[in-house]
Amino acid sequence: MTPRLRFAPSPTGYLHVGGARTALFNWLYARRHGGAFILRIEDTDVARSQAEMVTGILDGLRWLGIDWDEGPEIGGPHAPYFQSERLERYRAAARALLDSGQAFEDGGAIRFKVPPGKTAFTDRVHGPIEFDNEHIESFVILRSDTHPTYHLSVVVDDIDMAITHVVRGDDHISNTPKQVLLYHAFGKTPPSFAHVPLIMGPDKQRLSKRHGATSVMEYEKQGYIPEAMFNFLALLGWGTGSNDELFTRDELIQQFNLDGISGGNAVFNVEKLDWFNHQHLVRLSDDEIVARLRGARLDAWGLGTDTRSASMLALLRPRCKKLTDLPDQLRPFFEDPAAYDADAIKKQLSLPGCADHLRALRGSYEQVEWSEAALERALRELADARTIKAGLLIHGTRIAMTGRMVSPGLFEMLIVLGRDTVLRRLDRLAAFL
Repeated sequence: MTPRLRFAPSPTGYLHVGGARTALFNWLYARRHGGAFILRIEDTDVARSQAEMVTGILDGLRWLGIDWDEGPEIGGPHAPYFQSERLERYRAAARALLDSGQAFEDGGAIRFKVPPGKTAFTDRVHGPIEFDNEHIESFVILRSDTHPTYHLSVVVDDIDMAITHVVRGDDHISNTPKQVLLYHAFGKTPPSFAHVPLIMGPDKQRLSKRHGATSVMEYEKQGYIPEAMFNFLALLGWGTGSNDELFTRDELIQQFNLDGISGGNAVFNVEKLDWFNHQHLVRLSDDEIVARLRGARLDAWGLGTDTRSASMLALLRPRCKKLTDLPDQLRPFFEDPAAYDADAIKKQLSLPGCADHLRALRGSYEQVEWSEAALERALRELADARTIKAGLLIHGTRIAMTGRMVSPGLFEMLIVLGRDTVLRRLDRLAAFL
């Protein structure tokens, strides 16, 4: 049997971390086993569903690289893929249960008649699970306004779309017995269920906005790249059984299986996400980084794929956690400092004579061979000759170049900046002091 899995978000909010991880697990399983991944929009909550949220969900999935074989914008043999367009199908299904005596009317609503006995299913993560039916109320499947409840619509859709596996969060376990009963009432075999651990914040509470949780596309704005988020999410509640953590998309497809899903809750650790982001950033080629850096300032600077740009990126890449770090770190290569950090000046250049020392270094750099070794040697020799610490000249030069105390390797940076720029900036800082 060809696996068919689905992700069925409600467009009452943007695509958040939990939903993205659920979509990813379904997508990975489908791709690993040559199956189909279906995207279905559960928009029967008319009051809360919004078209812009649908767009946000689609954009978030695309950013992560999660494509769908059937669903919005591409259609498929089981269309429509919006529940709001399938209302008559749900009403017919409810009437069929009513006609067969498996449901009854109650105040204008239709309720499913829960039979006696027990309802059991085997969960691919938690193993055998059994519920006593006497604890399951006769639940509403069609409201008095003729709109379906979640239990009816999800089962009808999964039957119509031939879903074979349902991979979703642990919070749905309590819903499953009702849905299993509906499958049996319709004369269908339930799909294989796998309920995955919820994502928690560092305080072990369910992930929420107070933990910094936000829509997936906000992470893009913060400078995270999809390769990192994809890798990070895949390991939230799932593992390969090894200590390896860095994977490409193809490697994750090859290794993903439901048996690797943990029964315990996963913790969303932003520091770990930052680590993943750095690791995947350093793997990108210069061309890929340049292509992803957008904005008028970068265009004006002319950052491209030339040798000088490649030298800049080689210096900055090891220091970069997020893509958004790069424009600020690139600025000193294109613009003289607009101002000097006051704390840096106070801490490093408050002693008398600092301006003279920088002018002397400027004179030395006007003549020296332009290589890292020669620049460092000239600086240290000048420090010895003036009986000052080399650190004063190193920090002073760094402040002259960037306006602050932090930069990539100083002498490497000087090579990329070029002699004329270095001399000019030393002059500017000496005049400022």
